Amino acid sequence: MQNINKVLHSTEFLELKSTQSPISGKDWVYAHRPNAKNVIVIVPIITNEYVLFLKTKRPPIISEGIGQQCIELPAGLIGDEYKNETIEDALKRELLEETGMLCYDFKIVAKNVASSSGLSSEVCTIAFAYINDDTLYKKPQTDNGIIIDRVKIPIDKIKIWLKEEQKKGSVLSAQTLAALFYLFC
Repeated sequence: MQNINKVLHSTEFLELKSTQSPISGKDWVYAHRPNAKNVIVIVPIITNEYVLFLKTKRPPIISEGIGQQCIELPAGLIGDEYKNETIEDALKRELLEETGMLCYDFKIVAKNVASSSGLSSEVCTIAFAYINDDTLYKKPQTDNGIIIDRVKIPIDKIKIWLKEEQKKGSVLSAQTLAALFYLFC
C-alpha cells in the first residue's frame, strides 16, 4: 500500500494532513509542521545542581479547560527560521532566547522522541545543556506572553516539585517528562 499524504488545511506553521492507515486503510488525520525539521528540548542543568523549568500559558490547554499553566523545559523548532540550522545552533539560540543563559557544553541524549505520534508527525531531540552559572546574558523572551515564569529547582527536589505543581492544577509537558527520564536514568 502506498502512503499518499493530502494537505487538508495549511497555515504558515502548521498543516492538517491525511494519510492512509497502514493497518485499516482508512484515512488518518494528523498535524504536521511544514517549516521545521525537528524540535529541540533542552534540560538546562545549572552548576550540576539545578534544572531550570518554564511555566507557560498554552492556549489549547487553557481553551479546553485542562489547566491554566504548563510545566515545560526550554524548547523550540529547528530550521523554522534558519533553513540550515543545526541542532547545536538551535539549542544555543533557544536556550538564550528562553532563559537568557549561555551554554558551551551540551549532550544529545535522545533523538526522534514523539510526544503524541497518533496526532502529530513532530519529533524532538532531547539535550542536556550544562551551564556554569545562572548569569543572564540577555533578557529572556516571553514568546509573545506564553512563558510566564522561570523556576530553578534543585535536581533532588524535582519529583516533589512536579507533584506539587500537578496538585495546583499545572499540566506537565510529555516532552519534559521524557527529558527528565534521561536525567534520572
